[in-house]
Amino acid sequence: MSFTDKARNKAEELKGTAKERIGDATDNESMQAEGARERAQAKAKQAGENVKDAGRDVRDAFS
Repeated sequence: MSFTDKARNKAEELKGTAKERIGDATDNESMQAEGARERAQAKAKQAGENVKDAGRDVRDAFS
């Protein structure tokens, strides 16, 4: 995974966290849920990319 992908996923995760906290502070359940969803999606993307990296590392070890 490239550095830009990691940075993009982290930025998405931080954006979701910010929305979630703003929703908490303003008692806006919709914004809170949206932030939680965005954060979860970003973490899932990051996990998928980490699996790809691990697969490449294993492949390279046997090459």
